[in-house]
Amino acid sequence: MKTAFRSVLLASALFGLGTLAQAQTMSAPSPGPSCCTAPVSPTTLSLSANADVKLAPDIATVSAGVVTEARTAKEALAQNAVRMNAVFVAIRASGIATKDYQTSGITLSPQYVYEPNRKPRITGYQASNRLTIKVRKLEGLGEVLDALVAQGANEINGPTFGLDNPDAALDQARTEAMQTALRRADLYARAAGLKVKRIVTISENASWSPPQPQMMMMARAMADSAPAPTPVAAGEVSLNAQVSVVFELEK
Repeated sequence: MKTAFRSVLLASALFGLGTLAQAQTMSAPSPGPSCCTAPVSPTTLSLSANADVKLAPDIATVSAGVVTEARTAKEALAQNAVRMNAVFVAIRASGIATKDYQTSGITLSPQYVYEPNRKPRITGYQASNRLTIKVRKLEGLGEVLDALVAQGANEINGPTFGLDNPDAALDQARTEAMQTALRRADLYARAAGLKVKRIVTISENASWSPPQPQMMMMARAMADSAPAPTPVAAGEVSLNAQVSVVFELEK
């Protein structure tokens, strides 16, 4: 019995020594290179360039409306409707297509009087109806405005001039901006003793800037016969494109 017990102890001891040796062998680090070389970052150049294209506008946008006041809300709306219908007739008579005018807002609000030590008191109501109108024949814009006023419009804002289809002009500005960026990249590269290898990224910001809308001055040049139409100067609109480009340079 003692002999069998000693044999078990001896076998356990030998198994433990084998396991320890195996663990030490597995945990030993594998041989590798003694040093590493970091990759060299490429030389890059970031540039921004922009271009402007100026053109004569071919459309004008005008806001026109009718504002009426009356003792009751019903009366204010009724009076406004009569005058606004006359404005619609004037718009159609001016040759403006149905697709080129749209109601932009209708409001009805009470009018208050404020007295010391008393609650505000309603004295009447104000109704307004506004249209956004696109005029394509700019040479007749002054006459259109005069016709609107003659038929009851008493609120006019604008005009804002623009291009009906600005895509072609914007593409021209984009092309010119990119050509400028390429020329500058070549200039910087040569000055540094390098050359342009490739374009890494391109991003753009394109826009067009019409004149800001202003309150239309309904000034007339009076003559012996009929008054002259309201003078309007269209000027030019400016379209701008800006590109940001990252170039990779090489020797």
